[in-house]
Amino acid sequence: MSASEEVDFGYERIPADEKVHRVGEVFSSVASRYDLMNDLMSVGLHRLWKQQALRLINARPGQRVLDLAAGTGDLSIGLAKAVGRNGQVVVSDINAAMLNEGRDRMVNEGLTGNLAYVLADAEQLPFPPRQFDRISMAFGLRNVTRIPRALAAIRAALRPGGQLVVLEFSQLYVASLRPLYDLYSFQLLPLMGRLVASDADSYRYLAESIRLHPDQETLQSMMEEAGFEDCGYINLSGGIVALHHGHVY
Repeated sequence: MSASEEVDFGYERIPADEKVHRVGEVFSSVASRYDLMNDLMSVGLHRLWKQQALRLINARPGQRVLDLAAGTGDLSIGLAKAVGRNGQVVVSDINAAMLNEGRDRMVNEGLTGNLAYVLADAEQLPFPPRQFDRISMAFGLRNVTRIPRALAAIRAALRPGGQLVVLEFSQLYVASLRPLYDLYSFQLLPLMGRLVASDADSYRYLAESIRLHPDQETLQSMMEEAGFEDCGYINLSGGIVALHHGHVY
């Protein structure tokens, strides 16, 4: 890494080695209100998006699954039920506050036997190669510093026959809705963040990070360049989010 390398943090350019810390501050700030804000921001649609992600992941009994950027555990809970007591879900996040929120929630729901928790950076996964049958990542890829490095680390962690599924905000393809979407993202979203979470700046960053995230075709190409095969994507809600998938053979 060059000492002068800069990356995006929302619409701001910062030194690459600062991004993990800055993103960490955002999610530490919003962790306790994260689920409430997700419901408000998406009018509950995030729950439907995640259900579609779980269907695409199609985890089977006995499999070992890694849920990256697991946050408060929406996907992890569904995955734990899918793999059963003979499988395992590794719940991972780079942010300790978010990981703790997720662990507390799953303990409260009685899910303990087939779950493990790992504080980890998606760019430097602390696992030997070929450990997982499935890897999922919901609304986390746009926050990593170097997406190609994260994709390479994920591919290395998958067993032959494994699959990566990424649920991420993407590029709205209904042009007539873009002005309304911009108004929502840059005016209403920070306002909700201020009123509900007492943090307008973090939600302003989240809106900006969505706009700078690679679009559907670009991310598919990045996955292919990382060595994934049979890559594709499914647009949801007009492209506001997309489900990306790639396989390892």
